[in-house]
Amino acid sequence: MVSDTHEPMTEPPQNPPTRQSIFKRWWSNYLSNRRRIGTVAAVIFALFFAWHVVNGRNGLTSWQQKRAENKALTQEIEQLSEENARLGQHVDRLKSDPGAIEHEARARLRYARPNEIIWATPEAPRQGSANPATK
Repeated sequence: MVSDTHEPMTEPPQNPPTRQSIFKRWWSNYLSNRRRIGTVAAVIFALFFAWHVVNGRNGLTSWQQKRAENKALTQEIEQLSEENARLGQHVDRLKSDPGAIEHEARARLRYARPNEIIWATPEAPRQGSANPATK
């Protein structure tokens, strides 16, 4: 038989949550989820570390740029060393070879020997120069 009278269920009076009960609840949640929290923190740290390795101040991107700059500077140093050696040989020839001295005097300074006639021909026009006579 079912009774028609329903007794109201009485709930125990609830006390407002105190600071201590909130902390206990938080602490128990923390203890039960600390493995998940640690895993998430480790993944975030690993992602940050990986980003920093690639894009950081001395990361892979900077390293590649510095490597390319190093190759370009090394090549420039080699070219300048070759030019320096060539110019050094030229200076040595000018110090010791009278023929080289005469050649430079004739080519650069347009010197001539006594009683020598030099015929000057006009230079060929350079490509890309604006010559108003041809327009």
